[in-house]
Amino acid sequence: MPQSTAKQDAEPPLPTTPDDLFACLHALDISYSLYHHEPFFTVEEGRDFEKDIPGTHCRNLFLKDKKDSMFLLTLANETAVDLKQLPALFGAKRLSFGSPERLWRHLGIRPGSVCPFTIMNDATHAVDMILDAAMMRADLVNFHPLDNSMTVGMTPADLLRFIESRGRSARVLDFSLAG
Repeated sequence: MPQSTAKQDAEPPLPTTPDDLFACLHALDISYSLYHHEPFFTVEEGRDFEKDIPGTHCRNLFLKDKKDSMFLLTLANETAVDLKQLPALFGAKRLSFGSPERLWRHLGIRPGSVCPFTIMNDATHAVDMILDAAMMRADLVNFHPLDNSMTVGMTPADLLRFIESRGRSARVLDFSLAG
């Protein structure tokens, strides 16, 4: 039996597993492609793995403003953003990154695996979802499915269908205005 580290033993299990997500996508009749790869935590680390996966690769930013409003931004990796310009784009005040504890408490995920699917864990709808307009014009979009050792590819329309199935909506914004 493999030994686990103390850190692994101390971490609670994910409230929603990738298998739970796949079951949800199947129930919604959402087609997706699944790719397995070494775990990576940053866009830069993933470049080698992603080059053989078709579609637009995306990243996620979990942000909060000075009033403690929270935002999950999902953007194409190539979309440049300036955190100082973002507040004016969607009506926030002085943005900063949300802490790992806040991320866990509201979206049930650890840093490195943040994705739009984490809204499954946002029971109070405390996190506002904002999607990149450029990303939404792509044929396929790619995200980690709650685990950074996998990538899921689907159409932007199916991403929206998933979001709506959770009783949620997402704003689609042109981030070039804050680049």
